[in-house]
Amino acid sequence: MENKSGNFRWSVVALLFFATTINYLDRQVIGLLKPTLEDEFNWTETDYSRIVMAFTMAYATGYLVFGRFIDKIGTKLGYTISLIAWSIAAMFHAVATSTLGFGIARAALGLGEAGNFPAAIKAVAEWFPKKERAFATGIFNSGTNIGAVVAPVMVPWILGAYGWEEAFIITGAIGFIWLIFWFIFYESPNRQKRVSKAELAYIHSDIDAEENAAPVRWGRLFGIRQTWAFVFGKMLTDPIWWFFLFWLPSYFSTTFNLDLKKPSLPLVIVYTATTIGSIGGGYLSSYLIRRGWTVFRARKTTMFIFALCVVPIVAARYATDIWQAVALISLAAAAHQAWSANIFTTASDVFPKKAVSSVIGIGGTAGSIGGVLFPMLVGWILDTYKEAGNLNGGYNLIFIICGSAYLVAWAIMHFFTPRMEMVKLDEPAESPSRELAN
Repeated sequence: MENKSGNFRWSVVALLFFATTINYLDRQVIGLLKPTLEDEFNWTETDYSRIVMAFTMAYATGYLVFGRFIDKIGTKLGYTISLIAWSIAAMFHAVATSTLGFGIARAALGLGEAGNFPAAIKAVAEWFPKKERAFATGIFNSGTNIGAVVAPVMVPWILGAYGWEEAFIITGAIGFIWLIFWFIFYESPNRQKRVSKAELAYIHSDIDAEENAAPVRWGRLFGIRQTWAFVFGKMLTDPIWWFFLFWLPSYFSTTFNLDLKKPSLPLVIVYTATTIGSIGGGYLSSYLIRRGWTVFRARKTTMFIFALCVVPIVAARYATDIWQAVALISLAAAAHQAWSANIFTTASDVFPKKAVSSVIGIGGTAGSIGGVLFPMLVGWILDTYKEAGNLNGGYNLIFIICGSAYLVAWAIMHFFTPRMEMVKLDEPAESPSRELAN
């Protein structure tokens, strides 16, 4: 990593990391409280899947709204609005008294949380040259895993000491602490007085004609094949991560009798592995670029490697004890986060900075639509197999779907972008443009 220019940009990554950690801590709480809330409100698997769907439908809408909104008002204010909205919604769960109430709270949470990634990816595009973006994204994206690691330790403790209502209130309030540091330390590079001239020059070292593109019309993005590559890549793989977040605690509880009222080491191990995957996946493509690979070759090769790493999860059906299942699921979850670090970065690789947040919003919406449909399938599969007295068989089928999704997504992305090209939004969509170089 080049350090002679200065390092303030990594402070920005730290801010994004902690925001993402809080984001995933807040959304993970309900999965850990699922057995308690099922008893309290007599939920079926289908009831729970509908609550998850309320989150993902609102998340899909929020992605689309925030993606465009943040491109218009800027990263700092956009992130602020997003965090305030999701923190209040997270705390609102504590006053829910019915399944409908939880559905409303989850929808509000999804709407607010949708602003996290459009804002964070835009911040990385503003603060980093292309050769460092995947690594920076991998670092902040690992916050999704830290949040998921902290939750299985923190939430059961709060549940046992205070109750499920306090678990939502305490975790939801943490975001307001982060907001203080965001206001103090974040500005765009050109306005940040803590950035040296040398570091500012390094940040802008690969700026080219993309910065002179005409203001983007939102609908214009749908006529560009790179948008659709990102859309299908997200739509097919994001739902797998939703499954890991919202159903893994229940899977370990029903299959291996894991007590979710106590800190859960298996879940901690799974989500710790994803931290390694996120940072390692971002580092790998950045390393290959520094070694002389083109951006296109480095990103696509890295994503193919990690798509292959998800495949072994289909063998979870043969696991005879919890630790075999933990090993297989940890590999798949880590590979997802490595994939995620790179697929997010492909958007900032090929689109001008002024359009990045909008593209992330469109792709995030597509991923969330998949996240709406997949819980419906999961709930139906699990209830069907549960009625037949073979709940494990339902999970086996789901793991087969998980194992194949990434290779299918990679193939579709390759179909839409056999050569990764820089989008020039002031030219017709079908106009050829230059291939990305180092």
